[in-house]
Amino acid sequence: MAGRPADPATACPITPVVDLVFSRWTTPILWTLHEYGRQRFVELQRRVAAITPKVLTQRLRQLERDGLVRRTYHAEVPPRVEYEITDLGRSLAPLFAGLAQWSAANLDRVERARREYDGAPVR
Repeated sequence: MAGRPADPATACPITPVVDLVFSRWTTPILWTLHEYGRQRFVELQRRVAAITPKVLTQRLRQLERDGLVRRTYHAEVPPRVEYEITDLGRSLAPLFAGLAQWSAANLDRVERARREYDGAPVR
């Protein structure tokens, strides 16, 4: 089968996790729910700046489907809906902590490499 492109999931076994967790808005939503606990939609939208209500709704539905977020509907007047991270979502905390450590230790080096690359003659 030489010459055929490999299936990304086979070529790199963490691809499904990266697709699941690291989409543009998923990480900030999970981080916020982990840091601040159960929140209503408006609170979450306020903390995850620049996300539109439509996109937040889509991401929350996907995260609920994936088992990372729990939606609780309270039959009150007016109705109240809250979102919280599940145990499965919380189990990602060490991964996020490791990435935060790596970021603190290395992002300056990444920026320096970018500046050097951008200033180099055309290749």
